[in-house]
Amino acid sequence: MNNPTKTSEDTKYNKLIIALSVVIPLAVAGLFGVKIDYKLPVFLPPIYASINALTALILALAFMAIRNKKVKLHERLMKFAIVLSVLFLVMYVAYHMTSDSTKFGGEGVVKYFYYFILLTHIVMSVAVIPFVLITYVRGITNHIEKHKKIAKITFPLWFYVAVTGVVVYIMISPYYLQ
Repeated sequence: MNNPTKTSEDTKYNKLIIALSVVIPLAVAGLFGVKIDYKLPVFLPPIYASINALTALILALAFMAIRNKKVKLHERLMKFAIVLSVLFLVMYVAYHMTSDSTKFGGEGVVKYFYYFILLTHIVMSVAVIPFVLITYVRGITNHIEKHKKIAKITFPLWFYVAVTGVVVYIMISPYYLQ
């Protein structure tokens, strides 16, 4: 049942969404300045790039599920996509806290393309946080019409972030460990 009135639950969620939308990017930025002298037992970039690819696939499957009126499947897939995104973020931060950044070595047009994709990926990855949270909350609180409206914005943003994460990895992977 759609509830167009604002409730105390909405206010509680809105405060949490605002807090997470500010704290997550600031924490990630702050943690980039922290270096831990520890060698991870695995090389994380291909793992978290794979998580990005899996996230893109899950988002596409969730989109198809809702188009086919499979609401429960859509809900499970979206929760899985959120878990994957959190897992990606943890691995991404862990890698950058324990390893030096890799410099892109491409030249010419490829270099500009890489930096365009990287910059838009970073900007969109920060911008998508409140969209994902708002979309999720509107779904779980049964504000379906509002959920549908914002999901039309959230899906392409989140999908772009997931896909460009893979593109960035593929483009920089030849320069790792050089």
